[in-house]
Amino acid sequence: MYKILVIEDDQTIYEELKMLLRVHGYEPVDALPCDLVLLDINLPGENGFEICRRIRETSDIPIIFLTARDSNEDELIGFGVGADDYIRKPYNTSILLARIARLLARKVSTTSEEVRGLSLEIANLKASFKGQSIELTKNETRILASLMKKELITREEIIEELWNDSLYIDENTLYVNINRLRDKLKQIGAVEFIKTVRGVGYRL
Repeated sequence: MYKILVIEDDQTIYEELKMLLRVHGYEPVDALPCDLVLLDINLPGENGFEICRRIRETSDIPIIFLTARDSNEDELIGFGVGADDYIRKPYNTSILLARIARLLARKVSTTSEEVRGLSLEIANLKASFKGQSIELTKNETRILASLMKKELITREEIIEELWNDSLYIDENTLYVNINRLRDKLKQIGAVEFIKTVRGVGYRL
């Protein structure tokens, strides 16, 4: 059973969220460690942005801001401090549950990948091939993970995947990261693993 930490100072909403989570098979908890965090921004004392930033110092656990603050600036700050999603109150319960399920599913599926002898340890930011290993950046790791999941992936899909992981990247940055990733893979003997599909994107 997944444990979800609820940080909400409105007692009515807090109890509603806990009940919703229990009904759908989750275990609401009041402290770390857990599998996902639902976090309000307007809190007494330390605000949600500060809490999110502090969690990110030691953990990549999924974090969803659930807040009445609805400005674009607040949303950008939320992603900037490391949130995985931002949902405005009053929230739609079906959408909230779908977002929770998506993040938990991604958390499970992104521990490691392997394609034709090339393996990727996502948590350790490391690629290995025929006994040789090399360290990758977070961007390079998520790009390689995206390529390993699909036979063919568009540039837009890679950019969207990294945006969902709070890694800000545009098409020029993607091009630079792809070339650096290719160079690193060559260093461990994984030559020509990443192919450019002209006008579409990339494939392994």
